[in-house]
Amino acid sequence: MFIFTYVGWLLGFILWGAFFIFKNFGIAIIVFTIIVKAALFPFTLKQQKSMAGSARLAKKQKELREKYGNNRQLLQEEMNKLYEKENVKPMGGCLTTLIPMIILLGIFYAVAYPLTNTLHLSSDQVNKALDFANSIPGYTHNVGNANYQEVSFLKIFPQIKDQLLAHNVFSADEISRISVFSNGFTIFGSVDLLTIPEQVGTPFGIINWSWYLLFPVLCFGSNVGSSLIMQRMNRQNQAMQQQGCMKVLIYLLPLFSAWIAYKVPAAMSFYWIMSALISLVQSIVVSKVFSPAHLTATAEARHAALMFANEAKVPYVYAPKKRITEENTKNAGSGNVSNKKKKKK
Repeated sequence: MFIFTYVGWLLGFILWGAFFIFKNFGIAIIVFTIIVKAALFPFTLKQQKSMAGSARLAKKQKELREKYGNNRQLLQEEMNKLYEKENVKPMGGCLTTLIPMIILLGIFYAVAYPLTNTLHLSSDQVNKALDFANSIPGYTHNVGNANYQEVSFLKIFPQIKDQLLAHNVFSADEISRISVFSNGFTIFGSVDLLTIPEQVGTPFGIINWSWYLLFPVLCFGSNVGSSLIMQRMNRQNQAMQQQGCMKVLIYLLPLFSAWIAYKVPAAMSFYWIMSALISLVQSIVVSKVFSPAHLTATAEARHAALMFANEAKVPYVYAPKKRITEENTKNAGSGNVSNKKKKKK
């Protein structure tokens, strides 16, 4: 958990920089997500190349399995030779997923803990402020999930800022920074990103409907939709993606994120929605410019160019045509003489 908190603390500087420019947390989340996606683009591209390489070798791998299926050791040796020959790393896609996953969890901590990881206030000050807020009657009941107290704290900050200053919890400069920050969570005119959907509406709006219930719904829809669209764009890897466990994950993980979005402030689900949409745009660009077919054609062209380059390194041997003709005639003559001797015998 420490590493995710530390990564979130570092990424919080980007989030605060975006907020400092636009003075709106919703816009800051969008800019922040674009910057992070751009930083992670080399990993995305490397993963795409790994998928393209695996797709290119699918037919050859099938032939090797049919030929050496009864000898697992020999099959593995032939597979390794194939990977080395084609310059493909079978685990490249998995390894390049690890770092982005750590960063994504760090982003979660940057958004979920705005006082500590975005404003970079000291933990002692934040804990003191939260203890003070928890002493207010009814506050703990309205928090919902205790893990998101920092976000909920910002919602009541305008009402208690004078008391926080009087009790020396924050300095006047810190009170001013937090005030600007807490006033920047409104998007689309009246949507407050600090609102928790669970506190204003019930699931599916059976009893009490609220527009904030759209956040978990959009969170689920954007993640499932982007996953299905990206799956269609990578038809060459369809056999790998259509495994049973992968089908379940396509719906299970977004459903889990939607349930979390129902329990936490809307700022979290807004981030997940923006992240899914920006990831979809990035995937469309990558699939068009760096599609498996394009990467396969490029790899084959490089292979052909390498073969021509290796042939060019072979030294040229000069052999005059006249000399070759004389040697052929001489050999033919000697052959006729030997044939005549055989006939006389």
